[in-house]
Amino acid sequence: MRRTLTRRGVLGVGAGAVAAWIGQTASAAAAPHAPSAQQAAWTKERSANGWTIDPGAVSRHQVEGASAAVEMRDGPVAAVLMHVARRWHYEIAPLDTGEGGGVSGHTTRRAVAAAYESNYLSGTGLCLHPSAYPLGGSEGLWPHHELIVRDILLDCEGTVVWGGDLSPVKPSHFHVAVGPKSPELARVAERLSPPPGALRAAVAGAAEDPAKPARRVKARRLERAQNN
Repeated sequence: MRRTLTRRGVLGVGAGAVAAWIGQTASAAAAPHAPSAQQAAWTKERSANGWTIDPGAVSRHQVEGASAAVEMRDGPVAAVLMHVARRWHYEIAPLDTGEGGGVSGHTTRRAVAAAYESNYLSGTGLCLHPSAYPLGGSEGLWPHHELIVRDILLDCEGTVVWGGDLSPVKPSHFHVAVGPKSPELARVAERLSPPPGALRAAVAGAAEDPAKPARRVKARRLERAQNN
């Protein structure tokens, strides 16, 4: 029988980051349970974040370091969201084992249970282990894994939001939070996309230790800004 991936079975973070996070908080990590919303067809020409729904702008992108690939909107969107997927794969749990629903992105299926799920239609939304962390589910990330997610969001400098901060919650979800003309998105995408053949700054995908005090201060500041 296949083991179902849940936060209790998701491992793969360094002991230093675990100790640092657990030393800062003893609160439970589980996201509050929210009842599943009823699905409805998204009929607009743009997704909730303002991007056009254009299947021609989407192609398949490989998750770096994994055998998994996902359909995303080409250009800066893919550069930023594939960075999110890469770090999740290295630092939270593998995306290519077949557990937890793996990774999903663009879809042409217009039934959504939350407005932000329409962002999959434009190729600007990403889901990592969606069956392990479904919309409105009671399973949240472990505190040390949320530490990493906060650091990933810091990497993205506010251009990406996390479903764990949305209502209803969906800890597997990420989407681009800025519009198609955003200069910030282009700048962040360029920074997160090293030239061909260039080595990454760190094996596990993070340029800096997520538990580093200076990083934590910046990540908390961004969290407050995105949740106000």
